[in-house]
Amino acid sequence: MYCVRKVLEDLWWVGGNDRRLAMFEGVYAVPNGVSYNSYLLLDDKTVLFDTVDPSVSKVFFENVDHVLAGRKLDYLVIHHMEPDHSGTVSEVLLRHPETVIVCSDRIRAMLQQFRGGVAPQNAFHLVKEGDTFETGHHTFTFLSAPMVHWPEVMVSYDLTTRTLFSADAFGTFGAINGALFADEVDFFRDYVDEARRYYCNIVGKYGTQVQALLKKASTVQIDRICPLHGFVWRKNIGEFIDRYVHWSTYTPEEQGVMIAYASVYGGTENAAELLSVRLRERGVKTVMFDVSVTPASDIIAAAFRWSHLVFAAPTYNAGIFVTMENLLHDIVAHNLQNRTVALIENGSWAPTSGKHMRDLLGKLKNVTILDQQLTIRSAMAESQSAQLGALADALCATLPQPQVHASEPGTVDNQAMFALSYGLFVLSAREGERDNACIINTAAQVTDTPKRISITVNKQNLTHDMILKTGVFNLSVLSQDASFAQFQQYGFRSGRDTADKFDGAEAVRTANGLRYEPAGTNAVLSGKVIQTLDCGTHTLFLAEVTEARVLSDVPSATYAYYFEHIKPKPQPAAEKKTGFVCKICGYVYEGETLPEDYICPLCKHPASDFVKHEAKPAEKRVGFVCTVCGYVYDGADMPDDFICPLCHHPKSDFKPLA
Repeated sequence: MYCVRKVLEDLWWVGGNDRRLAMFEGVYAVPNGVSYNSYLLLDDKTVLFDTVDPSVSKVFFENVDHVLAGRKLDYLVIHHMEPDHSGTVSEVLLRHPETVIVCSDRIRAMLQQFRGGVAPQNAFHLVKEGDTFETGHHTFTFLSAPMVHWPEVMVSYDLTTRTLFSADAFGTFGAINGALFADEVDFFRDYVDEARRYYCNIVGKYGTQVQALLKKASTVQIDRICPLHGFVWRKNIGEFIDRYVHWSTYTPEEQGVMIAYASVYGGTENAAELLSVRLRERGVKTVMFDVSVTPASDIIAAAFRWSHLVFAAPTYNAGIFVTMENLLHDIVAHNLQNRTVALIENGSWAPTSGKHMRDLLGKLKNVTILDQQLTIRSAMAESQSAQLGALADALCATLPQPQVHASEPGTVDNQAMFALSYGLFVLSAREGERDNACIINTAAQVTDTPKRISITVNKQNLTHDMILKTGVFNLSVLSQDASFAQFQQYGFRSGRDTADKFDGAEAVRTANGLRYEPAGTNAVLSGKVIQTLDCGTHTLFLAEVTEARVLSDVPSATYAYYFEHIKPKPQPAAEKKTGFVCKICGYVYEGETLPEDYICPLCKHPASDFVKHEAKPAEKRVGFVCTVCGYVYDGADMPDDFICPLCHHPKSDFKPLA
């Protein structure tokens, strides 16, 4: 029987789950299976976004037939030709010969490579980056995403609903088990490891190409991500994108040491464990893996996660023990960068594994291999305790030390004020026929009997002026499932310049006639002002609570939670702008001088909370870039017989770097 889920009013998930698959692509263990996502749009025209692996074709076609409900299938959009997504294209076209295929010219060419592809009579609508495609109420545009993780990949963006169909980007290993949306599970507790393992092993080598896609995607507002594997994203998208920024720039997520060891008779394992103990005694986080037992995909994902890596291996046939050698080749193949590495070698008569490991890892970019190397013969000796301690000290010396901020007695330090636990709220008001709202972070219960609350509002906000005139307001308590888009909507633009702050929001009204948005809100309170206090830049309103509703049991979002989990982390920039940066929210004011009376348009803090932000000239890179996949060849001259190591295209498909 069909098994579908509604993504939007006219968009359905029609994919399937394979829980019997043991090895994804024949390489990566998937103990929790894998999902194959496909989406069907019911607009004036019907559109199927990608197909599925043949292993789930039965339920897939049942799903498609159910959602179509007798309508013809007008279009099939193909984003990616890997057979786990294109494996049922031929059958779709047999069942729906009227269907027009929407794809790039490169995808059309590749269709012929898999099972004969399509018949000559099949119609195509070819698109390229920047093209638009209308289906009635929806308009789509397309972005090229070569080597994320095949050369033909493209993604599409629905301009109407701000939905990104991301192909293999933002995917996750594991069946989705009925919970289609990431916010229906505790993703960052239960699933982020599988998302990391998926990215690092499937896409990890192509960090530069992923960065190029992220840069393109950053130019539009994304309210929803529909990948081909794993969960659909509609909340906290910024946090997941932040993980992709870390992974694709090879930036460690955590400071600590991953220790991977191979051991034949236990001597190397013992040395690795002793090192882990010494590091823990020094306050350093550690994780350990036996490379002969743990799948390489798990260890590679951990190597992407942690800042420091230790590899310990015995000498075997005058080289590296086989399981460690295989792992290191795999790490090099995945292009890991920006790490600090330490080595432990073992050898009963001629230890050489350390040299061979150093040679292999030396192929990686921006990887520091410590000079301190521990050599043991068969097993650790007590006389080597000092050497082990020195190795632990060398690792600790390259780890960031905790910073203690001390203020002078008698001073007022803003950092101390930030330690107060603020909440985050949407404050709404109405004057005449106009509604407005803004973000505030200062609200508190004053008394229980009678129920009274206080709010503090910046005088520059239009909402402040409306409350001052009308004496009524709504206070929506933002919860941890609030989206960054809500903060953009109510906090990043002025009501004085915006006709309707609630435009596009599914807002309702309380008994006092004021609006609020239930999404991302766990409670709403209506207040009637009974007293005001002029606080200079702000006004404190004391109000009687006239209505109070609980909307959800999701915990409230604190100021700290917002910065840690909701607000997107800044992405690496090619060059720094000249100007001043706000210490509170990161807003950059461009210019040589900052007016003394300047107020941050985002967080409303004064000029005193800005620091000088000096420009640094960007270093000119000399080389050639592949026009097919984006691979960069460094050097002034390229050999005539050069072949791209990623997409295998010749020199003629390269152009000089701009």
